[in-house]
Formats: sequence, structure tokens, C-alpha cells
Amino acid sequence: MYLMAVRESLQKVRGHWVERVARELARGEGVRAVFVEQLERFYEMLEQTVVTGDTAWLDPILYDWGRSSTETNLEKGDYDVSFVMNRMITLTIEVFREKLPKDDSLEAIAAVVPILSHSLNVVTRYEMESRVAHISNELSRVQKRMQELDRSKSNFISVAAHELKTPLTLIEGYTSMMMDIVQRTTKDEQLESMLQGVSNGIRRLRRIIDDMIDVSLIDNNLLAINLQPVWISHLIKLLKIELKDAIAERGQTFVVQEFEGNNTMIYGDSERLFQALHNVATNAIKYTPDKGTITLTGRLLPGFVEITITDTGIGISPEHQTGIFEKFGQLGRTDLHSSGRTKFKGGGPGLGLPIAKGILEAHGGNIWVESEGYDEVKLPGSTFHIMLPIQSEASDPQVTELFKKQEKETKDTEISGKENTPVNNSAA
Repeated sequence: MYLMAVRESLQKVRGHWVERVARELARGEGVRAVFVEQLERFYEMLEQTVVTGDTAWLDPILYDWGRSSTETNLEKGDYDVSFVMNRMITLTIEVFREKLPKDDSLEAIAAVVPILSHSLNVVTRYEMESRVAHISNELSRVQKRMQELDRSKSNFISVAAHELKTPLTLIEGYTSMMMDIVQRTTKDEQLESMLQGVSNGIRRLRRIIDDMIDVSLIDNNLLAINLQPVWISHLIKLLKIELKDAIAERGQTFVVQEFEGNNTMIYGDSERLFQALHNVATNAIKYTPDKGTITLTGRLLPGFVEITITDTGIGISPEHQTGIFEKFGQLGRTDLHSSGRTKFKGGGPGLGLPIAKGILEAHGGNIWVESEGYDEVKLPGSTFHIMLPIQSEASDPQVTELFKKQEKETKDTEISGKENTPVNNSAA
């Protein structure tokens, strides 16, 4: 009896409800005519839900409404459907109170409002799902566009680097010829000094071009790794020798500490690994003030040798500790940088650390940095962690066999040499 009474009350106010909601919420005659049809359908399903207690009657129309947001609505962030449903609840209560006796209106409100609240939750969920799908599609499009731009940039870098290399080789050749002529004939010191300046500029430009080519190879997964036996201690000794002049020029101290794993032999590309270590150490020199200290040490870990390079420099802000390993990533204002690879905060294209990262990852290793933050007064410094995998043999069995054979021949030669050494018995 209760449900039938409520249904009768709903039928009495149906026309008033549709007219009020359409007038309040629909804009324009054309829109209102379509909206009236939808409201009639919704009200009919609402009656069925009240009688049966099953909200599934409303699901089809709620789904249509919840998914009806246009591309323009989504881009503007409008929530039209949830607003309509929320306003509909208020209008329903007003119509019931105006058009029904008090007891009947209270019963109708008690029966209908929970259903309308449920409907509001449903359309809001559908509307949010549509919005999330729209945002996901937008992000996918943006990501695809960014990938295309990155590929275009990598291709441009590669082409530009190779195109620059040819004329640079010609300039380098002619400069060298002119230097020889000056030294053999005129011996003009001023002209010789100018040609030396040109030569120095050519070397710096060649390093930049080589870095650009390396970045292009890394981006396109074309970096060739020539695996052969490498002793960590040899790389470190060579690094110390290579950085001697730069360290002296800056009045800095380069400390190399012995560590477990220092004499470990791994398979890797010695030239590339040295390049990675050199790039990281050069970066430490560059961002450490004069008379600062750079310390290289490490430790032996399961399956890895960890090398750490710590400086007493200006440090790196947490938000930049990932970006410095992206190509062209630089710290501070580039317009204030001085020129030079090892001068304090010296300039450069910002390729050294990305190349080091690419080389180490090509070996199966990794690199990251730790720093308390950026401060040019307190100088918190930075520590770069370099992980080198301990590879006991090359991926190519023939290469492994070749080096084992060479190692055996070397040992046999040493033993043979000792056996054939004449013994001096005069002391006896």
C-alpha cells in the first residue's frame, strides 16, 4: 500500500516535475525539447525503481548521461551532468512540497531522494571516468609528440655533428700545415701563437662534436661496446694522470683511496669506461671551487664494484639530481658560466654526465648522485656513485678464449724465463 501510494503521488506531480526541471536546467527551446524527452524517460524509470527497489532500472539512462560530456566540456573542466543531477534533487523536493499534501510529500521525498542521491553518485563516477579517459588520451598524445620531438632533436644532433666533422677536419689539416710552414720558415712567434689558439679551439670543438655523436649513439641504442679485460686500478691511475694538469691549475687536491675491489679485473670497454670516469671527475672539478678536494674511493659489492667520486663543491639541489643526467642539463644560469671544461662553473653543452650514464648502462651498470643541496657558500659537495658489474668473461666465448690463451702464454713465458736464468753460485 505504501509503495502504491508513493507511486500515485509521483504520477500526480510528474508533469509539474518535468516542466520545472526542464525550465530551470535546459537552455534554449531546441535543447529543452530533447531534454523533456529524457526527463520523461528518467521519471518513468524512477517510478519503476521506487516500486521494485532495484536501481538497475536507472542504469541505462544514467550511463548515457554520465558519458554525454562533450570534448569541449572536458577541456573546460565543466561538470554539467553532476550539476544537473544535484540541482534536480533540490527541484524535486520543491515540487513535491508545493504540489502534494504534507504527509504525501514527506513519503515521496523519503522514497525518491535516496534514489536520486544514488543517481548523482553514479553519474559523477561516469563523468569522472570520462574525464580520466580524456586526460589519459591527452597525456598519450603529448607523450607521443614529445617522443617525436626528442627523436627529431636526436636526428638533428647526429646529422649536425657529422656535417660539422668534415669541414672541421679540413680546418684542422690546413692549420697544422700552416703551423709547420711558420715553424720551418718565418718562425713568427706571434703568428705561431695565433695558430696555436686556432688549434686549441679546433680541439675543443672536436670534443663537443664527438660528445654530440656519442649522445646520438646512446639515444638510438647504437653505442658499440668492445669487451676486453679491464683492471679498475689501471683506469684510476690513468684518470689521475689525465687530470693532473687541471687539478694543478685549479689548486685542488685529488685523493685516490685504496679500496677492496680496486684490483678487480672485469670485462668492459676500457676506452668507454675511462671516458665515463673522466666525465664524472671533470664535472667534480668544474663545480668545486679552487683549492677544493675531489676524493675517489669505492667498495666491493656482490656482483659489482662501486666507485664513488666525492667533491667539496657547490652541491646539487634535490630537484636537479635527476636532470643533470639528461642531455643538455646544466646547473645554474648558463649565461653566467665561464668558458672551459674545468674552470669553476665552466660552460659546456651539458653532455658529459648523460654520456657517462649511457656508457655505464650499456655495460649493465648505473650512476646516481647524492647531495645535501646547492649552496655556493657552505659548499655541501656531491657524491657520484658509479656501479660497474663484475663480468668474469666476455659475452662472446671466442673473445674469452682468446684472452685466456694470451694470459696462459704470458705465464708460460714468465716461467720459462725464470728456469733459463743462470744461477750465480759464487756466493756459495
